[in-house]
Amino acid sequence: MHKRLFIPGPTEVLPEVRAKLTIPPVGHRSAEATALGRSVVGKLQRLLHTESPVFLSTSSSSGLMEACIRNGSLKRFLAAVSGAFGDRWYQMARLNGKPADALEVEWGTALRPGRLREALSTGRYDAVLVTHNETSTGVMNPLEEIAAVVREEFPDVFLFVDAVSSLAAVDLDFDALGLDALLAGVQKALAVSPGMAIMAVRERAVERARQVENRGFYFDFVRHYDAFQKRQGITTPSLPHMAALDLQLDRILEETMPVREARHRAMADRTRDWARERFALFPEAGYESITLTAVRNTRGIDVSDLNRRLAERGAVISDGYGRLKGETFRIAHMGEIRLEEVDELLGWIDEILELSG
Repeated sequence: MHKRLFIPGPTEVLPEVRAKLTIPPVGHRSAEATALGRSVVGKLQRLLHTESPVFLSTSSSSGLMEACIRNGSLKRFLAAVSGAFGDRWYQMARLNGKPADALEVEWGTALRPGRLREALSTGRYDAVLVTHNETSTGVMNPLEEIAAVVREEFPDVFLFVDAVSSLAAVDLDFDALGLDALLAGVQKALAVSPGMAIMAVRERAVERARQVENRGFYFDFVRHYDAFQKRQGITTPSLPHMAALDLQLDRILEETMPVREARHRAMADRTRDWARERFALFPEAGYESITLTAVRNTRGIDVSDLNRRLAERGAVISDGYGRLKGETFRIAHMGEIRLEEVDELLGWIDEILELSG
């Protein structure tokens, strides 16, 4: 039995989108492949309200996070660490031998623009790493306010954003935000099978990369930019993933992002109301994610046992991540999940745990 995925990723993929993964192979430098690349890039630019380059990477999102590290700084990174994935970006900088400092934020709370302003005022940094939606804690950082601080007060500082679990759930305007790169995997709110990642990149980030030594090969911004110009991959791409993404982008653009975001907010509101009545929320009020709800496990339930019982009904949720395992559990509501499915899931949890309001 297939278990519906109410986890932070991968997410449910519609049958017609999955079917695209079975397309026969063609040459990756062929006219057909180039036409597909042109179609996917154009739709991603529409999704992100930009004409900036969009890179297609046959990798996970972590690959493009590392690309930002390898290409994005000539001086020193400031990594906002408000959860496990912000910390991952900081650790990547260290492991790549890049100068970096962590701007530590208490887990469960959001990065405040004032703290970022204070850190950047030192003049030590030329690049900032921010996780928009931190799935380990269920916090959505205030990206518009954060971006405004960098854009308006520190225009020479580059801003790189992990939108892995927010892109295609939140309507993100790359140009209006003034970002230098925004990356995501396709397996979250984009709702395509894992195996590909995308990144919008501002032209000045490519120009900075040209000045960086030892950028590597596979995640070199300059090589990716050259491939973008041809609407091809730097090496052999996963054309089946591109075909699946192409179809799914048609669906997303037809739904429209305002409607899609409203649907995600409705699912989040429903799940939060349920969690407040029966447990408590882990993230601070006003900064809760709209794609995932992190629930404080105030009843001390056994999440593994709950998932065994949910599996009998055809669903699965997620335990807490890393050091929050057992302290929290997480219910994701992103991509192609609908409100009625969330209602059904919450009803099942009530039955299993014998809960009521």
